[in-house]
Amino acid sequence: MSSLLEIKDLVKHYVPEPGRIVRAVDGVNLHIEAGTTLGLVGESGSGKSTIAKLIMGLENPTSGEIRLGDKTLSELKGSELRQSRSDYQMVFQNPFDALNRRKRVVDALSLPLEIHTKLNAKERLDRCLELLDLVGLRREMLERYPHQMSGGQCQRVGIARALALNPKLVILDEAVSAVDVSIQAQILNLLRDLQAKLGLTYLFISHDLSIVRYMSENIAVLYRGKIAEFGGRDSLFASPRHPYTLSLMNSIPNPFNNNKLTFSNSLIDEDKLSTTKGCRFFPRCERPSRGEICITQEPTLRFIDKSLVACHFAETD
Repeated sequence: MSSLLEIKDLVKHYVPEPGRIVRAVDGVNLHIEAGTTLGLVGESGSGKSTIAKLIMGLENPTSGEIRLGDKTLSELKGSELRQSRSDYQMVFQNPFDALNRRKRVVDALSLPLEIHTKLNAKERLDRCLELLDLVGLRREMLERYPHQMSGGQCQRVGIARALALNPKLVILDEAVSAVDVSIQAQILNLLRDLQAKLGLTYLFISHDLSIVRYMSENIAVLYRGKIAEFGGRDSLFASPRHPYTLSLMNSIPNPFNNNKLTFSNSLIDEDKLSTTKGCRFFPRCERPSRGEICITQEPTLRFIDKSLVACHFAETD
């Protein structure tokens, strides 16, 4: 199976004030095979949404390469960039803010068709009805405004809009975090059904490892702009090697969870962390075997069993 999306040495640094650099994304390498789901998980501020924005072209990378199929997205300009937009789409976190509250559902679904296709008005309407059916909404929803729908219905419209141009890649950025738990399950099952039916490839971004486990074949754990651990879902959950991965698993409500390794939630000097030469997770790590090398040398990703892990002591504890 070939890779649809490849990210190589992706970097995005911000300079909010002279002398201060925020390393939002700092040398990330990822790939997603066509027709599969890659889960990208990490706490708030880890760089997940920044990666999504870089892929979508909403932000320009400081350096690195993003390839979708045979196209290098960061090199596309003008008409080439516009034409490529139909290949990758995004579903946003807040279903209400993602829709124009002054526009009807039919307007939201028709707009990408007007811009990117040569369909006439009737053909666009037929496609809108087809999209509503795909996401489980009745045709009378076409005339509704966002305030006349529930959060789950608005998110289904957001998914329908993302699918309007038959994209190869769909980025789901915390796509179920703003809806009720019961609705979350419906949306997740819908996404899985659509993937099976349409052969979609997903980048599924979330802070919730249990949801990522349900949706993804492979999982990348992101911490402060770098990949801490990457592996297949089953191997990563069976034998997590990075202390941050373990801490995320410990945060999943489970009375039978026997993982004992945790991390500190104490306040941390972010400026100090941004200049450290060693492991970024060291100030929060409670791994008994951690040592001097954790302070002086940043760990690189290396294979341990079936996963890539950025930890000097991944084989221990």
